[in-house]
Amino acid sequence: MTNFRIARIALALSAASGGFAAAAHAQTAPAPANTAAESASSDVTDIVVTAERRSENLQKVPLSVGVVSGDTLRDIQSGGEDLLALAGRVPGLYAETTTGRIFPRFYIRGLGNIDFYLGASQPVEIIQDDVILEHVVLKSNPVYDTRQIEVLRGPQGTLFGRNTTAGIIKFDSIQPGQDFSARGTLSIGEYNTVSFDGGVGGPIVKDKIAFRVSGLYQHRDNWVTNTYTGASADGTTSLSNKLGGFDERDARVQLLFTPTAALSINVAAHLRDYNGTSTIFHRGGLQLGSNSVAAEPRNLIALDEGRGNLQGYNTRGASIRAAYDFGPATLTSISAYEHTSGFSRGDTDGGAAALFPVGGAPNGFGQSQGRVLGLDQYSEELRLASNGDTRFKWQIGGLYFDSRDDTRFDQRAFLIGTNPNNFVVLHDINTSWAIFGQASYKLLDSLTVTGGVRVTNDTKRTILTQTANTAAGVSTYAGRRDVGLSDTLPSWDASLLYQIDPDASLYARVARGFRGPTIQGRSAVFNADFTTANSETILSFEGGVKSTLFDKTLRFNASIFQYTVDNIQLNGNDSNGNGVLFNAAKANAYGVEAEIDWRPIPNLTLGLGASALHSEIRDSRVYAQVCALNGSVTCTVLDPVIRVGPNYFAQINGNPLPNAPRYNFDFNARYDLPVGRHGKLFAATDWNVQGYTNLVLYRTREFFADGNYEGGLKIGYQGDDGAYEIAVFARNITDAKNLKGVIENYRAAVFNEPRVIGVTFSGRLR
Repeated sequence: MTNFRIARIALALSAASGGFAAAAHAQTAPAPANTAAESASSDVTDIVVTAERRSENLQKVPLSVGVVSGDTLRDIQSGGEDLLALAGRVPGLYAETTTGRIFPRFYIRGLGNIDFYLGASQPVEIIQDDVILEHVVLKSNPVYDTRQIEVLRGPQGTLFGRNTTAGIIKFDSIQPGQDFSARGTLSIGEYNTVSFDGGVGGPIVKDKIAFRVSGLYQHRDNWVTNTYTGASADGTTSLSNKLGGFDERDARVQLLFTPTAALSINVAAHLRDYNGTSTIFHRGGLQLGSNSVAAEPRNLIALDEGRGNLQGYNTRGASIRAAYDFGPATLTSISAYEHTSGFSRGDTDGGAAALFPVGGAPNGFGQSQGRVLGLDQYSEELRLASNGDTRFKWQIGGLYFDSRDDTRFDQRAFLIGTNPNNFVVLHDINTSWAIFGQASYKLLDSLTVTGGVRVTNDTKRTILTQTANTAAGVSTYAGRRDVGLSDTLPSWDASLLYQIDPDASLYARVARGFRGPTIQGRSAVFNADFTTANSETILSFEGGVKSTLFDKTLRFNASIFQYTVDNIQLNGNDSNGNGVLFNAAKANAYGVEAEIDWRPIPNLTLGLGASALHSEIRDSRVYAQVCALNGSVTCTVLDPVIRVGPNYFAQINGNPLPNAPRYNFDFNARYDLPVGRHGKLFAATDWNVQGYTNLVLYRTREFFADGNYEGGLKIGYQGDDGAYEIAVFARNITDAKNLKGVIENYRAAVFNEPRVIGVTFSGRLR
């Protein structure tokens, strides 16, 4: 590539940064080369995405899309990790949990939801094989035999609907094909960690019926020792003294029917059986006035309740994806059903009360259990889209969504047997409908304009079907028992894509979306009224550059963005310490993202991603309850504080959004050394560094992370042009202990996964 072309791209990016209020970019985690021929190539490979519900080259999409290949995901999950392993692997994406493997919380460009309530909504939507996964438990459905992951940053309300104010994470499985193929990856590591991810498929009736069967198995032994040997109100020490293990068993079957050239029908069904340990909180893991967790051992804990922090869920689902090609357009129908049930129990204070006495008496008992007694979700989408690479492209459609569940919350008195009525049951109903349309037109050979609009209704209702009564069966609840909220709002987006030349383009995008109203009913277990939050809306501006440079050996994408969320939904505590929802006036954020994939020589692949973010909550009237126990503040609060009764509240105006890293850097590299005609030795590494991240709504000296990092390494041999591979690996190779979450009142710490070293085997038939 000439210096003149590079200068043109640099000048264009500078113009975009000055002329647009915000931008977006595409981050790609490079997939390991699968064959010796691929290894010998020095080009960065093209990436095809479906971010706009049709297959397009990533570099031609006027949208910020991060892409992770299935092979890359399997590498970073080789130590038994779940979807949280994606955190920091794509600029702008963060993930965490305080409820174990059944409740991941995702954040895109700093926007997410820290609420741990089983009925919580999130502004990041999860889409698996075109199916919406709305409930927080469904969002934890494991991803396996995966072809590709796409992270769509910024509001996606036109094509994907409400509750996408932050963006979407879209998982696409390997589909049935007309040629036989099989693949599998088996990893074995420390703590008896085992992970198998595989799939096999091919024709049943050539060109008419094809199948694919996929499976995932993950296991880890308990590895955290409970050192507490004192008295327990629920028999915890006599029943369990170790935690941290899990068993994950998942299967999926797909049948693809192609009775004619125009008609295809994919029928899929899946099952999940999971048992494991909920999040382990380390009480007192953070010392007063300090953010260091170095003194707290990761593998030792002293819990006096919770009976081992057990959790388990069973999920099943099915979908029918049918498409008929009329010639000028294709009609697509996606019908899906999901069901889940299960529980999660834990010692929520993270310690033994006898070890934290006040006035000589044990202090701070806490445990709870959340149960989804049964959840049923049904969705139907109908979409008609134009075919072909024409100057004018369009699509229209509609969606209907219905989710109903019965959720039970058991509190301590029920769990230790002193009050059999200390629980509540809530019946939740969420229905939604939408109509949408999008069109793009190539005004010039180098200029394309795209616009779309969607009108969505989101309706929620929560009914308290069982109150938390006294041991004698007397109800003392005086709050509402039936609350409903509904809103109908438009979402829209408009974008421009300017093609500088075949290898470089500029784009700009503006989008509006909303997250529907939310109801918090769990507080009824404490005899507190429901709390609610009205819809939040977002207006986002993006702009950026996408390019391939130096004769297609380097892909460089960069972006800037800015957004404002009005009436933002936040979560805190009320004056009685109960969880509450509330709206703040607004939150503002702006930032930059950049990514490089480079093949400087045929056998070396380098990747670098970076993001920087500034976010602020803007509402001088909003306060959040701070860390307190027995009427005393238990952490060092840096915001202005007021007292209301026995509780303390901090003004959060100007504070950053929680779990919104100021910056993230990720780096990966792979070198292949050919051995003979069909084999190669290889070494690969990946690293992530996370900047300052406030973990709560208010600012303290304790509850933040800064400088978290993790690294991975894989060294092995690939033979027969990629048909098989054997390697040794290490995840979190330095055994870095990172603070990932907190329980404020007890200064309890939540840590990342430990180092896992092991071996991995993989093979392909095609």
